Amino acid sequence: MPQHDRFVHDRLPPLAQQPQILRARPEFQFPSAFNLTEYLFQKGTAHRGPQAPLFLSQEPGGRALSYGDAAQRVDQIAHLVRHQLGLASGSRVLIHAPNSAETALVWLGLVKAGMIAVATMPLLRAKELGKVIRKAEVAWAVVHPALAQEVVLAAQEAPSLQRVITLGALPTEVPAPLDAGVLGALLTRLPSPQAEVNQASISNAAKPANFANAAFVADTDGDDIALLAFTSGTTGDPKAVVHTHHDVAAACEAWPRSVLKPQPTDLVVGSPPLAFTFGLGGMLVFPIWAGASVYYPAARYTPESLVKTIAQVGATTCYTAPTFYRQMAEHIPPGGLPSLTTCVSAGEALPPAIRDLWRSRTGIELTDGIGATEMFHIFISSTPQEVRPGALGRVVPGYEAQVVDEEGRPLADGEIGRLRVRGPTGCRYLADPRQAHYVKDGWNYPGDAFRRDPDGYFYYQSRTDDMIISAGYNISGLEVESALLTHSAVAECGVVGAPDEERGMRVKAFVVLKPDHAEDDPTALTKALQDYVKATIAPFKYPREIVFVQTLPRTETGKLQRFRLRETL
Repeated sequence: MPQHDRFVHDRLPPLAQQPQILRARPEFQFPSAFNLTEYLFQKGTAHRGPQAPLFLSQEPGGRALSYGDAAQRVDQIAHLVRHQLGLASGSRVLIHAPNSAETALVWLGLVKAGMIAVATMPLLRAKELGKVIRKAEVAWAVVHPALAQEVVLAAQEAPSLQRVITLGALPTEVPAPLDAGVLGALLTRLPSPQAEVNQASISNAAKPANFANAAFVADTDGDDIALLAFTSGTTGDPKAVVHTHHDVAAACEAWPRSVLKPQPTDLVVGSPPLAFTFGLGGMLVFPIWAGASVYYPAARYTPESLVKTIAQVGATTCYTAPTFYRQMAEHIPPGGLPSLTTCVSAGEALPPAIRDLWRSRTGIELTDGIGATEMFHIFISSTPQEVRPGALGRVVPGYEAQVVDEEGRPLADGEIGRLRVRGPTGCRYLADPRQAHYVKDGWNYPGDAFRRDPDGYFYYQSRTDDMIISAGYNISGLEVESALLTHSAVAECGVVGAPDEERGMRVKAFVVLKPDHAEDDPTALTKALQDYVKATIAPFKYPREIVFVQTLPRTETGKLQRFRLRETL
């Protein structure tokens, strides 16, 4: 059945600007009538059955929800929004809430009902939310009570938003026209089985209330839209990326199958929000596909609390950004983290110093990768057994990647150029002229500079707009950052090119010092850091200017926002 609301379909890029989708491999063959949520639960329950634990809460001895019970709640939500509340399929529904089982159930229920999920970062404010709501013409919003105020403020200039529903109790200070609705009541009153969070299986709980107990019959096609993913803003101007049911299923059959290789016995933890496709894949979609369990915190993780959580619950798999791993390393207990086997790093480039630090503290080789919101998830990566020093990895089976010049001509191995990629997923922006810059001749151009070696390993250099050209030399800001991070005084750093009359651009570093170096003489420390970089990498790459700062601008997912550093030049 076609979607009733064609808003997104009617605003897809012209066919000439759409990516070439490669799905000839057997694992990418899906039926035309297809629903992502149904597919995930079918795959997940095939491993250990409906009684296996899916969602686990943070409270010791707290709630656990089995695959079977989660599937039933998802059906109830789908019944509610389609048949009880009458929201048309294809409608955009904003989800503004932190990671939790309730948030995950809502996302899965909306997608099963044929809605288009529009998840947003919890830290977004009304101004930013308003842009999302207006861009997607969001019809409804499901929000966490503590975040409802910002959505209400955003709604004042967003006429498309008709209803706001809260998860749980509605705080009294939130003004009209907020409608508490029934979704929050549905999620909070249903009984949950009790189990220790690291328990291998759970008993069958009492069945939920008799409301809509029959399985919801999905009527979506694989080419129907499952979600709009808004870019996380490293360039300052977020875009809405369209992904279909088939797109997300294909992503499950790519990197997880070939590189991650998750097991049904895995217990997954991590810091990335579900609104970030790195988090949506790692913290929801991929674990269900594998029949694994997911552990959501009661509060936002700090590096220390994430380490403690891994130890307390026996987590096997962790997802977070490089900066978080560096900070977590300081809190690893003397005995390490015995349960932990897999650590995935993405969201920004992984400096070798952080890889080495994590390995020295845990004995675990980080699984690095590059992905993009536009591609849904990771497309270049390597298993821990195939890691090559300095390399990001090789192309994930199902994808193709090349390093090309400005005219799109493939370069020889060892030469630095623009990365382009195509495969079972691809970029389609919602009504955005920047589509023509991202997709050319069917290839996706993520905006990264790379070089490739003869064995097919790709070496990240920088964002193409972060490459520093100084006195005729191409200098990777990431390489300079990696060198600085190995100095004992440096906690964090960001490197950009600053305008320079003589050299065209000069290398400028913004450095956050470790606490025990905060009182060092700035002039002497600047000289020491410059000399250190000269001795570590080619001398012409050293930062000719160093500014000491308290913090660096980052997105909610941990990405360094170099464009904000450039704004200060």
